[in-house]
Amino acid sequence: MIAALNRLVGLVDEHLDEEPDVRALAAASGTTEYHLRRMFSSLAGMPLSEYVRRRRMTVAAADVVRGERDLLSIAVRYGYGSTEAFGRAFRAVHGAAPRDVRRDGGPLRTQPQLRFRLTVEGSTAMDARIADRPAFRLIGHAARVPLVHRGVNPHIQRHIEALPPEEHTRLKALGDTEPAGLLQVSHDVDPEAEEGTELTYLHGVAVSRNAPVPDDLDVIEVPPGRWAVFRTSGPHPQALQTAWAATATDWFPSNPWRLRPGPSIVSVLDRAADFRTATCELWLPVEPV
Repeated sequence: MIAALNRLVGLVDEHLDEEPDVRALAAASGTTEYHLRRMFSSLAGMPLSEYVRRRRMTVAAADVVRGERDLLSIAVRYGYGSTEAFGRAFRAVHGAAPRDVRRDGGPLRTQPQLRFRLTVEGSTAMDARIADRPAFRLIGHAARVPLVHRGVNPHIQRHIEALPPEEHTRLKALGDTEPAGLLQVSHDVDPEAEEGTELTYLHGVAVSRNAPVPDDLDVIEVPPGRWAVFRTSGPHPQALQTAWAATATDWFPSNPWRLRPGPSIVSVLDRAADFRTATCELWLPVEPV
């Protein structure tokens, strides 16, 4: 996976005038576009699309400052059909218009070429297992919310707080299969997992495929497959978010599994009354490499 990510970085710089063919590179590397994009986003701290834009504008800035080409020629060279489109992308990265940078020599914000390296320290063991599950359903109350990487997601928090206390009791009684307990489900997440992009969040439980579902609940159908299950314990949600990040930096590069499309599920097994600490299981859909 590390080698595939570095090949992807090289491909970006070789073809700054067009979008990299991630699907073809993933297939040649024995993985999937979905997994490659998710790993890039997790390890680089930005989606691939953002990295491409930053690298493209970093290299384009040198052409702008040198002044040897008119701005339209530079725009076309980097895949833009007009100086207006190029100018918007340029300003988004550098904070100034190309004409101003040509005149003043700056400001310029550089995106260095990334290099991925696997550092094995072995200081933290991850408590993980592989679960082979038949098809099941996730049922509960769903809402579209923006993705937040750090801390409590206030949109999800408001969604849960709007539910009456007796609804949590009812949901718990409906659950009849793993993952157990009340679940926090993230579905339809963009493969690059960019901060602020929308996802479907469901607060609910897992039930067997043929279980009756009340008409007032939302349903996510989950096909049969394997899951990597990571147990976390400690400050909440920090311990859970740290483990989530470690799956990309430590677990997936060291194990013969890759992510497959599907919901990510957090099962809260135990928690303090104020929810400041909790024991959770993080369920991620996986397939063999």
